[in-house]
Amino acid sequence: MNDLRYAVRILTKSPAFTAVAVLPLALGIGANTAIFSVVNAVLLRPLPYPESERLVWLSERSPNFPTMSVSYPNFSDWRSQQQVFEEIGVYNWGNYNLTGKGQPSRLTGVRISADALAALRARSAVGRIFSNDEDKPGAPSVVVLSHALWRERFGGDANIVNQSITLDGRPYTVIGVMPAGFAFPNRTDLWLPVGPLSSEESWKSRGNHPGLFGVARLKPGVTLEQARAGMETIAVRLDQQYPDSNKNNRIRVEPLLDDYVRNVRPALWSLLGAVALVLLIACANVANLLLARGAARQKELAVRAALGAGRRRIVRQLLTESVLLAVVGGVFGLLLAWGGVRLILAMSGDAIPRAAEVGLDSVVLAFTAGVALLTGILFGLAPAWQASRPELHDTLKDTARGTTGGRARLRQGLVVAEVALTLVMLAGAGLLLRSFHRLQHVNPGFSHERVLSFRLDLPEKKYETEDSQIGFYQSLIERLRVLPGVQAVSVTSRLPLGGNDWQTSFVIEGRPEPPPHERPSMEVHLVSPDYFLTMGIPLLRGRAFSDQDDRGHLRGRDLGGLSKGQHWMSGLSAIVVDEEFARRHWPNEDAIGKRVRLPWGEKGPLLSVVGVVGRVKLDRLNEEGGFVQAYLPFLQAPSQGMAVVMKTTLAPETLITAAREQVRALDPEQPIYDLRTLAEMRDRSIAPQRLNLTLLGIFAGIGLALALIGLYGVLAYAVAQRRREIGVRMALGAQRADVLQLVVGHGMRLVLAGLGIGLIGALALTRLLRALLFGVGPTDPVTFAATPLVLALTALLACWLPAARASKVDPMEALRYE
Repeated sequence: MNDLRYAVRILTKSPAFTAVAVLPLALGIGANTAIFSVVNAVLLRPLPYPESERLVWLSERSPNFPTMSVSYPNFSDWRSQQQVFEEIGVYNWGNYNLTGKGQPSRLTGVRISADALAALRARSAVGRIFSNDEDKPGAPSVVVLSHALWRERFGGDANIVNQSITLDGRPYTVIGVMPAGFAFPNRTDLWLPVGPLSSEESWKSRGNHPGLFGVARLKPGVTLEQARAGMETIAVRLDQQYPDSNKNNRIRVEPLLDDYVRNVRPALWSLLGAVALVLLIACANVANLLLARGAARQKELAVRAALGAGRRRIVRQLLTESVLLAVVGGVFGLLLAWGGVRLILAMSGDAIPRAAEVGLDSVVLAFTAGVALLTGILFGLAPAWQASRPELHDTLKDTARGTTGGRARLRQGLVVAEVALTLVMLAGAGLLLRSFHRLQHVNPGFSHERVLSFRLDLPEKKYETEDSQIGFYQSLIERLRVLPGVQAVSVTSRLPLGGNDWQTSFVIEGRPEPPPHERPSMEVHLVSPDYFLTMGIPLLRGRAFSDQDDRGHLRGRDLGGLSKGQHWMSGLSAIVVDEEFARRHWPNEDAIGKRVRLPWGEKGPLLSVVGVVGRVKLDRLNEEGGFVQAYLPFLQAPSQGMAVVMKTTLAPETLITAAREQVRALDPEQPIYDLRTLAEMRDRSIAPQRLNLTLLGIFAGIGLALALIGLYGVLAYAVAQRRREIGVRMALGAQRADVLQLVVGHGMRLVLAGLGIGLIGALALTRLLRALLFGVGPTDPVTFAATPLVLALTALLACWLPAARASKVDPMEALRYE
């Protein structure tokens, strides 16, 4: 306790020193706390379900599709044959129009099996969740609401259970409300049973993968590897039983947490490593300050030693001061972390999963306390050990001069370490900067300037036929086309960089038909005429779709015996392919006029290639390779859910109100959603890379500033200690240039040593960033040439300032002072 009181008294007597020492510690601890709070919430904290470590996520996979949604017949076989799970279920996402009781709105819903909710150990807050009897064909239409939807749309009505709501024009009975915070799988408004859909014709096909994914709970004592082995056995069995649909198909079994975080894990661990380097630089900086302060306190420590204080006693006192500094730095670091977390979440948008769980909880506070304690010991131990060995005779006689050789070497070594660590961070930031620059200059294959988009999902009950769907969207296009500033309007089933993907296999006419598992696949879009014009996708050969690419060729044909799916695809006769499609499948031929068959049933449609267009980045700007792309005419095969795109000469945001009014004029109960410009979609697609670059750039900047301050401090202290020597040199004829060369040369030797060590470290550690880079390698020569040069030039400035002061020393004054 006496040591603590003395430490407080010593530090309060030197407020300037205390502030200069606390600032880098607060920055280092604050940065570590902020990033750790994100890492803890996203990667380390269990999911908010009982015994969540037993929850797994399942999908199918094949040689062409590393991740593939689950066929419902396959899931039925999994459920009946598996022996490793307590419960196993499936779910998929959907959108639903809620009408009545207020303005129409678009809700995010999840079709989920009762067994999946059982695996999650889900419990309702009001009412109940649905049972297995309600999760089958022919069961009553029931729905469970999220707590947020219940509060916001229904005012928290305590009598909501058994009330009827209208979704997509159909009545559903509310049977329960989930607790606040339950949102499986993510940001969900309501849950419906998946079983009733299993009676649909398309769901009975093993070759149809309707966006289902599995969730299951491991039996007690069953490991993940055992579960994988058990499901592998089932997959092999289905491969043998159903080779047409299941050949080479296998089952992915992953921890449920991995499904949430797999895309951000490398970036978060990299950022945590970066802030650890910042903290090490801050520790080296403060250690240098303490060494300098130790030199100034030599007489005080020598007196204490002469009066009987042992070395251990002096070390304990100095470590107490160091830990106290670290604790104060930790307190201010927490304040910085509080603001830093909010800044990170604001910058991240949707890039960080589980963002709602990020905060400064007890785990984070314990982490901060541990970091502060460890930091205090780390930066205080070496200075305390050095200061505990005063040269009593010379110090008490006041004849000790300057810094001991050991202390000087330690301070110089710390500067070398700071430079090396800073170079590692600058190299990482440089690689991300080069990567981001490449990413920003990628040609996406379409124009994103002044294009507004929004989505519509027409309710099946009201728009059941192809003609009604075509009629609505054609009327809407005509209304939007005449708005002031609108150049072109079209609709598409899938926007670039907007998700909602659809792949299907195909067969080239006139070539031997491969078995189903070897058929090539393509990305499919339904588009209306003028889509390529609206999106700025170049037409390379042939023609785009026109109003004549419709279902008119079906007139006079008897379609009465066709199923719903057959009736829909019977209208298809034309296809537009991308340049990669033409290059892969007709490398030395003209693709125009060639025909492609879609193997949907016994008589899949045969499509003639009418045009070839440029390739588009569909999922990410940094995607390479992938499936070939194809476009089908919306007027031949319409869909209820489409995205509307409008090319304008005005700011797209100015047309939002007018677009809403035109939709309302056609159907007052039809909501629109996902209103955004293509520029916003492009920016959102690179938001994770921008966040990584910004944060690592900030941390590298802090590290650079601390390293330069440390270098300046060492040289300034050396100049002060060598003031008499410099005066003697100048009295003997040394010029200002000689003094500048002496001091700058000393500093730059330390910098060059740090650069050498840092380059070795950067070459080793930047390989960990490989997964975050695009268009550059982890040993990019431009980056590894530029970052040492930048660091050396800024370090030269830090060396020049104390050197300039040394060159102005008056020899007579220096000698008289000594």
